[in-house]
Amino acid sequence: MKKVRVLVVDDSAVVRQLLTGLLQATPGIELLHAAADPLFAMERMKQQWPDVIVLDVEMPRMDGITFLRKIMAERPTPVIICSTLTEKGAKTTMEAMAAGAVSIVTKPKLGLKQFLQDASEDLVAAILAAAGANVRRLAVRSQGQPAPQPKEKHTADVILPPGAARAMTQTTERVVAIGTSTGGTQALEEVLTGLPRITPGLVIVQHMPEKFTAAFAARLDSLCDITIKEAENNDRVLPGRALIAPGGRHMLLRRSGAQYYVEVVDGPLVNRHRPSVDVLFRSVAKCAGANAVGIIMTGMGDDGAAGMLEMRNAGARTVAQDEESCVVFGMPKEAIKRGGVERTVPLSSIGKEITAR
Repeated sequence: MKKVRVLVVDDSAVVRQLLTGLLQATPGIELLHAAADPLFAMERMKQQWPDVIVLDVEMPRMDGITFLRKIMAERPTPVIICSTLTEKGAKTTMEAMAAGAVSIVTKPKLGLKQFLQDASEDLVAAILAAAGANVRRLAVRSQGQPAPQPKEKHTADVILPPGAARAMTQTTERVVAIGTSTGGTQALEEVLTGLPRITPGLVIVQHMPEKFTAAFAARLDSLCDITIKEAENNDRVLPGRALIAPGGRHMLLRRSGAQYYVEVVDGPLVNRHRPSVDVLFRSVAKCAGANAVGIIMTGMGDDGAAGMLEMRNAGARTVAQDEESCVVFGMPKEAIKRGGVERTVPLSSIGKEITAR
């Protein structure tokens, strides 16, 4: 099987050394080079073009966002942003995601060596998923090798036990639940910016690290007619408002009478993620049932597939983004395979699915 060729661009010698050791020891990956800044990287890319680029944001001579935009304009290539976990860095990283980066890998200021060792499985999985990204979709804003699976994989049972739906037969309010991952930041922007102010309340899980979701929600709020915010415990689900699950915590839908609100909780990773789409979708199946619409969008893995089936069985309408418009078709594909999807539509039609319901 052809190896995935990776270029690392980071001004930290420690990061370059650690990533070099990790990637050179990983079957299926070939490290082309670890460059100290984008100008060095461009010289190397003239000789051999990578399949995936792991890119820092703040660097000398040329920042990562300028470099990313140059790549996307000249020869679109999957890029993973390797960014420091700070509030300031989160805003900058959101610019990079909007410019076409596929996903984020966070790095702390302290304990970097231990962190990269602990996160090595996630980084390798992100690289392999990025290698299979739909590059044509990356340009306007073939799956790769399967990502390695951890030894222990929790399901939504650890957060919310399974059981019969307790939703009211009909309420005056509707809920739209959306789950997405790799490629989802750009896809959500396209969907949410097209929604009118009179829109059912939305609850959203976008796989994203802690601290980044607040910046992501703030950026979307500045672009959209509807209100977008990072969810807080007991926030009401209201028409014209979208609540995005905070990175590092799970979000569940709850009901009080005919009104819906969210609960934000800690807990173990579910399907390798926190927040998890399965956790949200199961709670929506229980609390909203036929009063809900479930939408699963671009992303790797299978998070959300089980929960979407539960939503459909509870009477909810369920929609998946189609393969052609996905950056990575993993999550919608698995949901379709398990029978949880009623309709499959292109990204451009998802907004219509929301308003039509």
